[in-house]
Amino acid sequence: MAADPSDDLPLVASVCGTYLKREMQSLYRQIGSLQRHRNLVLAERIENLELFPFEPIVEMEKLVRPRLRGNFILRFWYKYITRQWPPPRPINKEVRPYYPYDLVDLIKQHAPSVVHVYYGHKAVKYLEMMRAAGVPWVVSFHGVDVVKFIDQPGYAESLKQVFAEAELIMARSASLLGRLEELGCPKDKLRMNRTPIPLEGISAEVRTPPADGQWRLIQACRLIAKKGIFTLLDALPTVVEKWPDLKFYLAGVGPDRQRIEEAIEARGLGGNVKMLGWLGQAELQAQYAGAHAFLHPSELTETEDQEGVPNSMLEAMACGLPVVATYHGGIPEAVSDGEDGLLVAERNPAELAAAILKLLADGEMLARMSRRAAESVREKFGFEQQIDKLESIYEEARTRAATDRE
Repeated sequence: MAADPSDDLPLVASVCGTYLKREMQSLYRQIGSLQRHRNLVLAERIENLELFPFEPIVEMEKLVRPRLRGNFILRFWYKYITRQWPPPRPINKEVRPYYPYDLVDLIKQHAPSVVHVYYGHKAVKYLEMMRAAGVPWVVSFHGVDVVKFIDQPGYAESLKQVFAEAELIMARSASLLGRLEELGCPKDKLRMNRTPIPLEGISAEVRTPPADGQWRLIQACRLIAKKGIFTLLDALPTVVEKWPDLKFYLAGVGPDRQRIEEAIEARGLGGNVKMLGWLGQAELQAQYAGAHAFLHPSELTETEDQEGVPNSMLEAMACGLPVVATYHGGIPEAVSDGEDGLLVAERNPAELAAAILKLLADGEMLARMSRRAAESVREKFGFEQQIDKLESIYEEARTRAATDRE
């Protein structure tokens, strides 16, 4: 049997908690699309393989923590006072370092040239194991993981250790990179890791006003606080007053679904809002094809959770949908106010309603922004360019690690 030429390519180990939740389409695009590297996935849990087929993939084995005997005072100190459990190092001679998964053994077995840890809080969780594995590694931050657990005792310090020990730190947007720098990441380690959007199968159509006034607006997202859904529902009655036949379609699943349904009913929007649930890519593209504009009024939450650049928004723009969104997170990096969409302040229903009405009132603006939305996404977020940049980051990480050893 002839040797597979790809066997000569450097191996990347992509490490994640869950492979993959349904909303992690962008991770799948990266993991499965490398050109200059082979890829191996190591995950705590494996889900949705029918949606995201990939091989090789290995499920980590959860290890049993050895029973600690002896010094009760030290055990109490680590477990309940410093909240470092398991302890960062042996607390007596009988106890060896404990790792919750067999990640160290898997990395040593497969010997990747670089490890990519997906999500910052997972990097904190795996820190001791990555240190023990002794290979170059990088981390990518995607949004909520920039601030997740930051208020927990000891977490900020562990995050700074991640910054110190990982070769490079990636994030989806300039705003997230800035936040990581504020948290203590050296600026020279920060790299942009934009979402790759496959554009070859997406056709863009210029949007024009419906002759019968039946506007179709759409948002696709997780049903969570930072997506600004409740602010949008507060804005829609003003829009519906002008356009009573307007329909707003909300695609996605999440913990806020019931509250959203109650808010729709409370505002009398039952005839104008339709919740679509989770949609596959083909179904979502069909919804985009029939819509006139995409809405995404994201907002900073009380826990400081913020967006990178929303994937669904980029895909909608690639279809030719102009955007009405907010000056939030990485959104202004993709949407230029007045060119391919309209941007308003966060948590401002009146301003949001005015922007939507402005777009719907001007057919020439709608068509112009539709054309520009499709063009700008292709200029900034092309699939091949972003995969190439990611692989260059892997190569840089290996070079940095080799230089540090000299």
